[in-house]
Amino acid sequence: MPFLNPTTYQKAAKTALENPQLRRNLGKATTAIREKRLRVVAELPDWQQLRDAGAAIKTNAMQRLPELLLQLEESVQKAGGKVHWASDAVEANQIVSSIVKSHNAKEVIKIKSITTDEIGLNDALLESGVVAIETDLAELIVQLAHDHPSHILVPAIHKNRSEIRELFLKSFNIKPEDLTDEPRALAEVARRYLRQKFLTVPVAISGANFAIAETGTVSVVESEGNGRMCLTLPKVLISIMGIEKVLPELRDLEVMLQLLPRSSTAERMNPYTSLWTGVHADDGPQEFHLVLLDNGRTKVLGDEVGRQALHCIRCSACLNVCPVYERAGGHAYGSVYPGPIGAILTPQLIGLETAHAQSLPFASSLCGACYEVCPVKINIPEILVYLRGEVVKEKTGFFNLEGAALKSMAWVFMDAKRYELAQQAARVGQIPFAKNNKISSLAGFMTGWTNSRDLPSVPKQSFRDWWRENKGKS
Repeated sequence: MPFLNPTTYQKAAKTALENPQLRRNLGKATTAIREKRLRVVAELPDWQQLRDAGAAIKTNAMQRLPELLLQLEESVQKAGGKVHWASDAVEANQIVSSIVKSHNAKEVIKIKSITTDEIGLNDALLESGVVAIETDLAELIVQLAHDHPSHILVPAIHKNRSEIRELFLKSFNIKPEDLTDEPRALAEVARRYLRQKFLTVPVAISGANFAIAETGTVSVVESEGNGRMCLTLPKVLISIMGIEKVLPELRDLEVMLQLLPRSSTAERMNPYTSLWTGVHADDGPQEFHLVLLDNGRTKVLGDEVGRQALHCIRCSACLNVCPVYERAGGHAYGSVYPGPIGAILTPQLIGLETAHAQSLPFASSLCGACYEVCPVKINIPEILVYLRGEVVKEKTGFFNLEGAALKSMAWVFMDAKRYELAQQAARVGQIPFAKNNKISSLAGFMTGWTNSRDLPSVPKQSFRDWWRENKGKS
């Protein structure tokens, strides 16, 4: 997976916290989205029932995933489309590059596909001489800045409009006096640039929010209309979809299209909801390819606890309520999937062998806010705790020092005499570390306990000793 930290989350977050402008940008944006979401969710008296329905639909889909994917393939082919299976990023990039080359295209336009970021498609296309042009405004900003997305839904959330103006002045060779930082003016610059691309580029690449096994229908939801242009004007359309995005029936969209907009952009409905099924003469693209991407998802599906992460509908609600994300931003996660969902999805997709992957499940306060807002009820805190346990196993191998220490403590606590002897030993052992009735620094592997907290020192007299000395006295 591209854009992976060479370091741990904790080190990257420390650097991000030193940027006050980043914190201001994130705080302002996430606060506004949270407040608006609360209002639109409160309008629905059956919101919790909708969440239950969404969770049930995703659970059913994951239980039947192999069967539904085969049904989807058959439905797409019946409608005139072509289906390609990609086991990993390399195979997916090869498939897409081959299709683009077959049409002698030197440019492609793209819309709303975090999955293409996952596989590093833009770089792969560039290596074959093809330039990928992002048409979502925030994605375009990130691309022009040679940056990485920091939010699932609002990739440029870490930039304010003054920063975007400076970027556009440089990228489009505009005189400073000809461009203000008003949103309307900035959007107009992007609109003029992209409109020419929509009318001339022959191949488009999209992601997929959902795909329906029953009909072969693929859906993209977005807010700007750029997706509608990408999905209708080019001659060739390639959609790249993680295999977990499949839903059994068309009626399932009734639930998902109520949950998704309220949880993501805090809107009652998406401004643009595009649905397409195969190809139709003289209407839209005349060649449609659906690339079904695994890239570690089958492995995640095999984990009884971790598989909940595949239920995600990429709404980003968990990011907007997460106190950790709000302060450190998305880049610290070192993945195209930031925030709480990234902390459980990325380690499972890439494996827990690296220090970066091992650090992600600890990028949380376990406050539970992410679980409360998740529209399909993914128990993110449960998975975080589970993955932390898996990290300990990965780090310690056969001999688990932490586990051995806890078992030793349990043995001591089970017997009063052993417990009192341990207290006496602790009083002696703390002498090099205790000052002013507290312990601010421990040695060796115990340093982790005192990196961010002080421990009270062991008192000279325990309650048991006091009780023996004073019992019976009035």
